[in-house]
Amino acid sequence: MSEYRLNFQDTATAFADKSDSELKEKYRLFKLLNSPFLNAIGATATRFALSIGLPVEGLIKSTIFEQFCGGESIDECSDTVDRLGKAKIGTILDYSVEGKSSEDDFDRTRDEIIKTIKRAKNDPDIPFAVFKVTGVAPLGTLERLSKRKKLDAKSQAKCERIYKRVGEICEYAYSLGQPIFIDAEESWIQDAIDRLAIDMMEKYNRERAIVFNTLQMYRTDRLQFLKDSRRQAQLDGYIMAVKLVRGAYMEKERERAEEMGYPSPVFETKAETDAAFNDAIEYCLKHYNDMAFVAATHNEASTQFLAEKMHELQIPHDHPNIFFSQLYGMGDNLSYVLADKGYNVSKYVPYGPIADAMPYLIRRANENSSAAGQVSRELEMLGKEIKRRKLD
Repeated sequence: MSEYRLNFQDTATAFADKSDSELKEKYRLFKLLNSPFLNAIGATATRFALSIGLPVEGLIKSTIFEQFCGGESIDECSDTVDRLGKAKIGTILDYSVEGKSSEDDFDRTRDEIIKTIKRAKNDPDIPFAVFKVTGVAPLGTLERLSKRKKLDAKSQAKCERIYKRVGEICEYAYSLGQPIFIDAEESWIQDAIDRLAIDMMEKYNRERAIVFNTLQMYRTDRLQFLKDSRRQAQLDGYIMAVKLVRGAYMEKERERAEEMGYPSPVFETKAETDAAFNDAIEYCLKHYNDMAFVAATHNEASTQFLAEKMHELQIPHDHPNIFFSQLYGMGDNLSYVLADKGYNVSKYVPYGPIADAMPYLIRRANENSSAAGQVSRELEMLGKEIKRRKLD
């Protein structure tokens, strides 16, 4: 492989748009996130305080919410969109309200997702929209659909409403030419989500990549699924589009598999997941002329791997079929350095009312504290930049 290295230790570029006080505040917050004990206590206390109506929303908003979310509404995210845009980083507005279960809630979420698509129209700083199927569908119905069970009349009616909502979102995205991600979720509901995503791709990806399915590469079956899906897309005459992630529900997946006595659907080791992720990148690069893909990762080695491969194959940094993506508030050393070198890069910017977005934030905090060294790496980068600016 030709020697081509991006310098992801370049903290001057990574934190160029952070003031000294913002940098120090971010460092303090990650210091707290780096303690699993404080993390657990904080999550429990926050849930309790919100459930009994204690006035903690202001404190949450000015700390963890401000670091990882763009605001409580689409309008409140405008400053974040502009700030990232100035650094040539795209924004993906992610309505992060979870745990709703009524038909009215599902309709409201559909309407909000459509608003994010509308906001993205003609704004080059918002390259993608995104939604979770569980935001517009009952879990139980998705589980029954994934087991391919015969549905009773009530479930059938729910199924039709799910299909209608997902169809309305994707049709609107198509009408505006706005690409949209369908996020991956737990393995026991993912089959239904995959089938919905493939139906939508078949319908709306005829001329260009509009609908993207998401593959969690910690699953042992996903590399083969990627290959099979692309072959099917070729046969059926539509463009395959995928977002590659490592996966967000590892402990949950393993626990459920053990409890219910079936083999765990996720790899035993991180090394196997890393290998599968890079194999997926390699496969997508091999076919980048007839498919689109997004490498959504905070893993420096995988990011470097994709950049090196693009260099080796002489693929332009800004090729429209290849994107990098990270979460807002994290992985700035990847996002800002990639953007500085002219790659297509975007950040997921979650938003929503604080109380509704808390499950997302708590899950993110738990994931980050259990992810091998992720928070420690963030701290190390922040510490390095604080030292460089002589703020310590």
